[in-house]
Amino acid sequence: MSSNSSTLIETDDLWKIYEMGTEQVQALRGVSVTIKRGEYVAIMGPSGSGKSTLMNLIGCLDTPTRGKYMLNGVDVSLLSDDQLAVIRNREIGFVFQTFNLLSRATALHNVELPLIYSGDSKEDRHNKAVRALEMVELGDRMKHQPNQLSGGQRQRVAVARALVNDPSIVLADEPTGNLDSKTGVEIMNLFGRLHEQGHTIILVTHEPDIAAHADRIITIFDGCVSRDSRVTEEEKRQGRVA
Repeated sequence: MSSNSSTLIETDDLWKIYEMGTEQVQALRGVSVTIKRGEYVAIMGPSGSGKSTLMNLIGCLDTPTRGKYMLNGVDVSLLSDDQLAVIRNREIGFVFQTFNLLSRATALHNVELPLIYSGDSKEDRHNKAVRALEMVELGDRMKHQPNQLSGGQRQRVAVARALVNDPSIVLADEPTGNLDSKTGVEIMNLFGRLHEQGHTIILVTHEPDIAAHADRIITIFDGCVSRDSRVTEEEKRQGRVA
């Protein structure tokens, strides 16, 4: 992790405007949020609210139309596509709803992939990938391909891949969306353990019971922050936020 500052993410008046033919669509309208290192935050909102756009900007998958985005002290809103790719690889571990695993590769090789782009040696890649799979309790499934794993195990491989570079942020987009409810709870418990170990976790979801696992919820509506609140102990116990 690159810096001692407690502020990891800072957005200032972020706008994202898409040109759709002759129309302009304002997906984000002046979003300003600060997220500290080690926080566990859920970004919530209905479909079309702008939460996925905000996730893409935080994840350096897109750039804002205007406004500033500081990640780990770097103004990423000014970076080129190549520089953004380096930041994504080094700073952000992604977990997607659809797992995004290579079907013909073993779990171990899938987890090694980000390290190939980082230029790690073959031995380092192997050791780090083994360690990441052991962190998600899949040390005995390293040689299995995705079609030999359950949905929950596949998502654990995806989490291991997200962790392997020791990123500043684990960014999870609807991580339980393709899982049954029991497996979804297991994956959310895994995120809870990772947070306890000091990882910063940002969860994008439209489901109140998934958001209740976080400590803080940023609600996006019509491209703006409509609410930014702490999750109470009562909400955590009930497994649902108001």
